[in-house]
Amino acid sequence: MPAFDTTLSFFVAAVLLALAPGPDNLTVLAQSLAHGRRAAFAFALGCVAGVLGHTAAVAAGLAAVIATSATAFGVLKALGAAYLLYLAWQAWRAPADTGALGGTPAAPPAVLFRRGVLMNLTNPKVLLFFLALLPQFTDPARGPVATQVLWLGLVFMVAALLVFGAIAWFGARLGGVLRGSARAQRLLNRATAVLFAALALRLVTASR
Repeated sequence: MPAFDTTLSFFVAAVLLALAPGPDNLTVLAQSLAHGRRAAFAFALGCVAGVLGHTAAVAAGLAAVIATSATAFGVLKALGAAYLLYLAWQAWRAPADTGALGGTPAAPPAVLFRRGVLMNLTNPKVLLFFLALLPQFTDPARGPVATQVLWLGLVFMVAALLVFGAIAWFGARLGGVLRGSARAQRLLNRATAVLFAALALRLVTASR
């Protein structure tokens, strides 16, 4: 395992990185504003669970293959963008529901959890970021590098869950006011759709 000070340094870095605007935390915020805390937590848990896939890919060396293969990177990028556009279409067509004031999600928690997992796993930039970041905090003298990478992945998951949970909590408090109005609900749905479409465009134009 990495040394305690290394783990602590990585945790601080992970918190800062989770706070930086990106597809995951922006979508958690959008979910909390539009559908409440429960929906945002379910989606956030899915995003955090997706980190396991990226961590395992780095540990197994799969990330290095994707980093060097333009075809693999392009396929993963296209899948991610297509999924984001699908979510944008769903959000745009979603009806206003002032009943969501109590925090009832627009979709069952299991569905939102799967959406979070898929959004995270189909983002090749996250995978390449992990490939560049995690090895920097490993030390071959302290044991198998793959084991250290998995440990750091778990630490990142804890940091991301704390940050996303805070975003979901405070976003829901503001969203509770907005969701009392059908007009505000429609605007939130449209804004969420635009956010998904913008993230899809950003992903499509991303390079290795």
